[in-house]
Amino acid sequence: MDERDTMSESTENGSFFRKWAMRQYWRMQQSQAVVGLLLWGTTITLLVWPYISWRFTKSCDSGICFSNTTLGIPSTYIGLAVIFLSVMFAVLTIGFLYDQVFSLWTEWRSVDMERNPFVTYALSPNWVMMIALQAETLKRTSSEDEELSKQADWYLKWCEHYTEGEMFARAVQRWDKDLGETPTFWFTSNEAMQRARETSFEDDA
Repeated sequence: MDERDTMSESTENGSFFRKWAMRQYWRMQQSQAVVGLLLWGTTITLLVWPYISWRFTKSCDSGICFSNTTLGIPSTYIGLAVIFLSVMFAVLTIGFLYDQVFSLWTEWRSVDMERNPFVTYALSPNWVMMIALQAETLKRTSSEDEELSKQADWYLKWCEHYTEGEMFARAVQRWDKDLGETPTFWFTSNEAMQRARETSFEDDA
C-alpha cells in the first residue's frame, strides 16, 4: 500500500467517525428543544423558589402572603407551578418577538441554506435524476449548438460524480427493494451501480 492509499484510507476513516458522531448528535438534537425547555424552566423555577418560598409559610407576616393550602393543594406546589408557567410565558414572548417583530428566522434560514451542501453544490439522488434528464433532453434537442452541448455534458458529469456517494447508494438499494432491479442510467456506469449496491451502512446502528 503506497502513501496515497494510506492517506485515502485515513481520510475515509476520519470521515466515517465524524459522520457517526454527527449522527448521534442529530439523534440527541431531536429531543433537545423539548427537553432543554423543560430543564431550563425547572432550573429557573428552583433557583427563584428560595427567594419567595417564605411567603407560603405561616411565618410570613409582611407583604403578600399565601395560606399553606389552596383548595386542599399545598401552596408550595401552586407557587412552583406559577413560577414555571411564568418562565414558559417569558420564553413564548421572546419567541413571538423573534418571529413577528425582528424576523430573525429569515436570516437564520439564509445562513442555514448557505451551509447546506445540497443547496449549493451537492446533489441528492432526486436532483441527480431530474438534472440528468433535463441535461440529456437539452443535449439531444440542441445538438447543433456546440456550446450548449458542452454545458449539457458538464451537467451530466456533475450528476455522474454524485452517483459515487452514499446517498445515491442508499437510493439504489431502496429502489431495488421497492421496484426491482434499478437500470443503469445513461449518466453512470454498470460499475458505479454495482458499487452502490455493494455499499454497506454499518453506521445505521
